Amino acid sequence: MQFEKKTRIGSSKGIFGILIKIILVLIVLIISLILIDRIDFPSPIKKIEKIIPNEKFKVVK
Repeated sequence: MQFEKKTRIGSSKGIFGILIKIILVLIVLIISLILIDRIDFPSPIKKIEKIIPNEKFKVVK
């Protein structure tokens, strides 16, 4: 078996492989965002109201 020195810095296979991985990650992220958006989280049934007494207000001039 003979040793072969690679003089080329990059190869087209490496660039295409990286692009395919990036595209796959983006597709997975988009699909996960769509699925999370479809989940219907429950909202509180009764309205939350808090009465603040007038004593806590400060008059600013």
